[in-house]
This record gives sequence, C-alpha cells and structure tokens, in this order.
Amino acid sequence: MTSKTRVVVIGAGLAGVTLARRLGELGTPALTLGDEEHRPYNRVLLAEVLAGRYGAEVIALPSPAGLLRGRVTGIDRAGRTVRCADGSVIAYDTLVLATGSNAVLPPLRGLFTPDRVLPEGMHAFRTMDDCLGLSKAVRPGARAVVIGGGLLGVSAARALAVRGAQVVLAQQSERLMERQLDPAASALVRRHLEGLGVEVHTECRVRDVRSVGGAVRSVEMGDGYALGADLVVLACGVRPRVGLAREAGLEIGKGVLVDDELRTSDPHVRAVGDCAQHAGRVYGLAAPALEQAQVLAELLAGDGTARYHGTRSLTRLTLTGAVGSGSGGPGSEGPAPVSPGSVGSGSVSPGSVGSGSVGPGYGDPSPVGPGSADPGSGGPFGGPDTPFDLAAFGETDPRPGDDVVQLADATRGTYRKVVVRDDRLVGGVLVGELGTVGALARAWEGAEPLPSDGGPLLHLLTQDGGS
Repeated sequence: MTSKTRVVVIGAGLAGVTLARRLGELGTPALTLGDEEHRPYNRVLLAEVLAGRYGAEVIALPSPAGLLRGRVTGIDRAGRTVRCADGSVIAYDTLVLATGSNAVLPPLRGLFTPDRVLPEGMHAFRTMDDCLGLSKAVRPGARAVVIGGGLLGVSAARALAVRGAQVVLAQQSERLMERQLDPAASALVRRHLEGLGVEVHTECRVRDVRSVGGAVRSVEMGDGYALGADLVVLACGVRPRVGLAREAGLEIGKGVLVDDELRTSDPHVRAVGDCAQHAGRVYGLAAPALEQAQVLAELLAGDGTARYHGTRSLTRLTLTGAVGSGSGGPGSEGPAPVSPGSVGSGSVSPGSVGSGSVGPGYGDPSPVGPGSADPGSGGPFGGPDTPFDLAAFGETDPRPGDDVVQLADATRGTYRKVVVRDDRLVGGVLVGELGTVGALARAWEGAEPLPSDGGPLLHLLTQDGGS
C-alpha cells in the first residue's frame, strides 16, 4: 500500500503531537506515526502515575488528527518514503523526525539475562509500559534500588517511597540533581527524600546486578557492599534516538544535526525535540521541544521568517502525591487538564512560569502549590501529601567576581539564591514557596541591567507573591 501525505511526522511524543496539532490549526495537515500502543502521553509525568496520584489516562495528550500506530523501519530519502513494520510505504514531501530519546542502560555486570532481556524486577523508567510494569511490581515493603540521582531518579525514588517501598537511591556523583541544583538546594532535596524513608547514597558506584532464576536479587556497589533488591529502577539519563536518521545517512552528532529552520542535512527532512541537536546542544527538555515544534509548524505552513535560536529553560519540579488520591492534592479540585500547549517541569520556559506548582513532566499536572498541603502533614518535609517545590534557571554556580544573594530558612525548609554578573541576573535556585519564580525568571530572560541599589532584586527574593 502506498499513500501520499505532504508532512509525515515520526514520533507521537510531546514534540511530534504539538507539531501535528499546530499544523492542523494552520491548515497543513500531517500524518503522525507513533510506535507505542498507548495514546500520546505526558512522558515525564510518569512518576505521578507510579506514585498512584494519577491514572494513565489523566496524563494523556490530545491526539492530533491523522495519528497512526506504526513502527517505522527505514527511510528512503531518494524516493521520499518511509517503510513501516507492517509492510506499508508512506510517501512524504517533508519528513519530520520527532523520535525522542531512549533510557540509558548502564554497563553493569548482570544487567541482562543470557537471553539478552532484563531480569524480572529490573526496570527502565522511560515509557508508559515501563511505568505500568513497575507500578504492578511495587508493593509495601518491597526493597527497591534506584540507580541515578538526577531529576528522574529523584522523582522515581519519591514515588516508590510513597507506595510504601523501602527505597535506596544510589547516585554516582557527589550530590543529587547536580546538573540543576547547587549544593545547598541539593541538600534540601536529600533531606526531603530521607524524611520519607529513602536511603540516599552519593558518590556511590553500582557495578553488578545479581539475579537468581531470572529475577533480580541484589545490587553490588563499587566497594563490594551488596544491597538486597526486589526491584531495581534504572534512571541513568536518556540518549537521543537517532537510529533511523543514521541509517538514512543524515548527519549525526549527539543528536540529529539541525539548523535554525530545524532542517537536517537533507532539506526535505526536519527534526525536533529530544532527538534534535541545535547549535551543538541537545536539550532533552519540554520547553525547547515545544518551541521547536511551534517554529517548525510556522515554517511548514508558509511563514518563511520563522527561526529557532535556542531556548533558555527553567527547570521546575514539584514532588507530591498520595497513593490513590487521584487528585491534585489536599484541598485541590484535581489535576488541571494536560495539553501539549502547557509546559511542566523537566523544563518550563520562563515566559510560561506561573504561580501554581508544576510536577515532573510536560503538562500542568496540578493546582497544588506552596502552602496547599495539609497543615497536619508536618511541614515542608513532613509527609507524602506535602508538596516540595524547587526551581532552577541559568547559571547557578557563580564565577569569580559574580555577586550572590542567598536567603535560607531552615525551619520552613526554604532556600533562595540568585547569581548576578555585570548587573544582570544570570541564574538562580529556589526551594519551597516559589511565588517569586515567575518574576525572577522574567528578569533573567529579559537580561536587563538591574538597578544598582539592588532593592528590587531583594524585593523579588523576599516577597512570596512576586509572580
């Protein structure tokens, strides 16, 4: 079977779905091919599903017209067609790669069985199938080891703890979320997790996985110490999916190389989202994926002036969620609708930062915000219903000569820090009570000189309603 479609999008994640829906709005319909059995969904909100806070259907994204399930097995650039696993061939005028990324599987001894499959109890944490499999396996009292202490590992560890598992988090670097947070903010994240019973080990290398009868039984650390394990979660980062692009002969770096028009080395093939590398950078975040999809939709719909010049992203994370609550949290009306047009954490573009809290994913999952937790839950580190908010943007580690303003309140568990260089705000970290994050992010995004007396900056740091 051969069909003709002007724009074909490979990938039904955030970037692909947003692009296809926007093209439809602009009168340029697209055919979108997704290789997962599930409806398109908000991928990084999977931790909320694992925690039992949302059902899988809550994090579904609105499907674009022209969405088909199908795995693409090859690209014929000369003939401008793609081949699918079911034998069908689809022709295109413009092909868009929105293939996303895969979970990184670390080089551990015993990671695979002799049949080259993960042993029972070993789980990557990237897809809905990964999440549902892990959710089915976890039970109160289960011994769970999370390998990786970045954004995903922290979210997974908290979700498992909320479900009643005995969780050990093993992080190879010296602190949690070291790519986003400074030491003080990272210490607060650690304190929060430990308050939920998570045992955190940093500067800790995992070298071996032991299985018996095809099921994981323990994890051996670099110093020889063995941790008993019923479940092991691999949260070691992601890698762009570039297999199709490489086999088609496109230019590849860490991702598929694209220019300011999201064009690959083939002018008839574009790339957006996690798989794309622009100006030497692979973002792997929501805000750039959304911005790239918007720019490309305008270009493909005929706006020859649209260009993508990079994204300055703000990471915002809320760790919340009670088992089986099915709602946004105590006192809330339930989760806000999740749509491709709303940005959540993993990354939030400064222009879309609001005062509501944003969970670890691509939507706006909940109206729960600072101060909305049950007063009886024990303060900012007190229990699984208590939101723990953090945000980071720009350069959080100062250079010599930079000015740094820090405010900390150990009792309330809040921390605020901004870095100023040449009278401009270049970065910041906030933990707890994020009312000021919107105004600070706008000041950072605008890169305007700050008043010499520093008064407005201190006002932003000290006033909770600054956004």
